[in-house]
Amino acid sequence: MLRQKPAPVLAHLFHFIIVVNPCFICILTLVVNTALIMTFRKRIHEILEVSKDKSGASWYFDIALTLLIALNAIAIVLESVHGIYSSFPQLFHVFELVSIVLFSIEYILRIWAAVEIKRFKHPVTGRLRFFFTPFAIIDLLAIIPFYITFFAIDLRYIRILRLFRLFRLFKIGRYIIALNAIADVIKKKREQLVVSIIFILFMLLITSSVMYYVEHEAQPNAFSSIPETMWWGIATLTTVGYGDVYPITALGKFLGGIISILGIGLFALPTGILASGFSEVLEGKAKNADSDNFCSKCGQPIHTSHSPH
Repeated sequence: MLRQKPAPVLAHLFHFIIVVNPCFICILTLVVNTALIMTFRKRIHEILEVSKDKSGASWYFDIALTLLIALNAIAIVLESVHGIYSSFPQLFHVFELVSIVLFSIEYILRIWAAVEIKRFKHPVTGRLRFFFTPFAIIDLLAIIPFYITFFAIDLRYIRILRLFRLFRLFKIGRYIIALNAIADVIKKKREQLVVSIIFILFMLLITSSVMYYVEHEAQPNAFSSIPETMWWGIATLTTVGYGDVYPITALGKFLGGIISILGIGLFALPTGILASGFSEVLEGKAKNADSDNFCSKCGQPIHTSHSPH
């Protein structure tokens, strides 16, 4: 009696268990791990972003990071006081190390989670473009001096690099909503601001040139050239008047008084432009807030039982 060959079904099952199943498990594990990483990355991005509500992990992270930035500002100021720094040098050193570690972790996580932002979704070019955004550059400048000091030998360079720690103060810009209003105003009124600045520079050049020719013979050292006279022009147009350089001739005093009066109105131009810009931006935001609470078609409040058509 002939022996029967194993059933094809059993052969395929045996092949799946021995050969295919490990590969299938590896692929399945990779897919699951990738999904978990993407979920974790999205959560990290949500925490790092500025919280819109005063609750949740993102809000507590904002508070903690703002507090750390404020403490760094206080530490930078207190380090300049020799008596305080000499009494607690180890404390300042430990706090600097802790701050660098936390800021470095934050920076790396922001670069890693940047792909969760729609315009930076590409894993390579997206992160590169995020790297050159203003806040990303500020984050880098806040920590890079610490690492460069390991390669800097000249103490003069180390002192200069330590000044870059002040960039940590700019990190708080993420959490001050009013700064967005300032950016909107400058963007909206940039043409008027540029014109006013050009006009101020034009007036500075004219007043400095006139005063140079009026006062040069009487004070050749104080008004030795037009560029040197521009220092007097800046102090006069801004109505600061340091008193280190001033006209002594009758004509020079007369012109100096006229220029001081002109300076009051001259520097009021950009102030007025910014003030009107702030008013327009705030009114626009108020109108948008009101429009969000009412239906655009029927005019009824959205929070009532009446729904938008």
